[in-house]
Amino acid sequence: MADLKDIFSFIPEVRKPEEKKLSFGVKLKWTLIVLISFFVLANVPLFGLSANALARFEYLAIILGTDFGSIISLGIGPIVMASIILQLLTGSGIINIDTTTDEGKKFFQGLQKVLVFFFIIFEALVYVLMQGLQAAPGFTGLLIFQLILGGLAIFYMDELTTKWGFGSGVSLFIAAGVSWRLMTGAFQFIDQQGRNCLVDFTTVPCAGKVFVLIQSIINRFPAELLSAVAAIVATVVIFLIVVWAQSLKVEIPLSFGRLRGYGVKWPLSFFYASVIPVILTAALIANIQLFGGIVENAAAPCLSGGECIGKAKIASYFTFLGRFSQGQPISGLAFWFGNTNLLELFIRGGLLPKFLIQGLTHILFFMFFSTLFAVFWVKTSGMDSASQAHKISASGLQVSGFRQDERILESILDRYIMPLTVMGGLAIGLLASVTDLLGALVSGTAILLVIMIMFQLYQNIAQQHEMDMHPVMRKFVGG
Repeated sequence: MADLKDIFSFIPEVRKPEEKKLSFGVKLKWTLIVLISFFVLANVPLFGLSANALARFEYLAIILGTDFGSIISLGIGPIVMASIILQLLTGSGIINIDTTTDEGKKFFQGLQKVLVFFFIIFEALVYVLMQGLQAAPGFTGLLIFQLILGGLAIFYMDELTTKWGFGSGVSLFIAAGVSWRLMTGAFQFIDQQGRNCLVDFTTVPCAGKVFVLIQSIINRFPAELLSAVAAIVATVVIFLIVVWAQSLKVEIPLSFGRLRGYGVKWPLSFFYASVIPVILTAALIANIQLFGGIVENAAAPCLSGGECIGKAKIASYFTFLGRFSQGQPISGLAFWFGNTNLLELFIRGGLLPKFLIQGLTHILFFMFFSTLFAVFWVKTSGMDSASQAHKISASGLQVSGFRQDERILESILDRYIMPLTVMGGLAIGLLASVTDLLGALVSGTAILLVIMIMFQLYQNIAQQHEMDMHPVMRKFVGG
């Protein structure tokens, strides 16, 4: 432990503000600086990049808050991986770190930084050496170095936002990436050939659905008009449904045993495991597609009728993961677990029975694994009823009308936490998958992410207000 603490002291960090409470203007200034820096870095291409095999994995790009092919291609991946591993290790009791003390918090944060640096280097090596981001001849080392620099920039921008801005940089980067995709999905006026549709509005097709809507009215294209309207309406409707579902919660009245007459309501959200389950499910689908593409390339000699030996023969046994055409899955697990815009196919008259079956398997896959990951996350990250009961009891809180006993508190929480976990996992999987099938401006995962991040930001502000009202709440929320 002592040796690790000595290592932690050599790691550069963002200085904490001397003021206990920063003004709104200061927080806004640093948040905007980080946000602008993020968009600038996302548009800085990697020098020496030959081919980008990751560009088609939109799921991963959204989850990692990045744009593959830019200097920040690693995104928040190293930060999230380090955080998840540490939370699982501490939540399951494998590593015993008392984060209620200042020394324990510093040790946890130092250990997390070391893990982040490890994953920055590890993921940079994997991306380049496995040719997800393929370097031009002689540029392998330079490409890895650029990815490491970009990963460090994201890490310190996250730390700067956490200490000097609003919320966390991780949430900010994801929300910024999703918001950018929403804006481009609605107002993109540059097509894939680089032509500006606003210059020649009648002959150059626009990409943004709002411009497509206007263009189809002018040119009298009913199919394009219905497709654009369907995408915009689907996005708005899903937004409203998710906002409504996010507001659903169960409130448990708590009171302070030593302070009579003062109580609080502890909310249990309907989406108790938050958006973590749908993130993991979307990442699972993206990984199936990723490995399916790698296997298909390796098995190319066998699939084309050539000499089927060595690694090509071994890879041919795994082609059940998927076959692809122009980067899109056409068979295998990658196809049946993936999604197709059913609404647009219906409008254009191309809806076949296999796409309906694919839509059903996509919904069932999302619902099953979202529920499974929700239960797993709650049980391993310290969100189960036993852990929450211990946390509440240690803060001097008790359920109103019951004596202060941790076992009683745990039995009460048992009635709500696991049912909410299962129902929330099913609901969030259903919402994400249906949004994908309706062809909204961005994927269902992206919509859920941006709404929940904004809602959590609102909750953090409200929670901070409640903490300011009484200092005992600071211990309860771990502040």
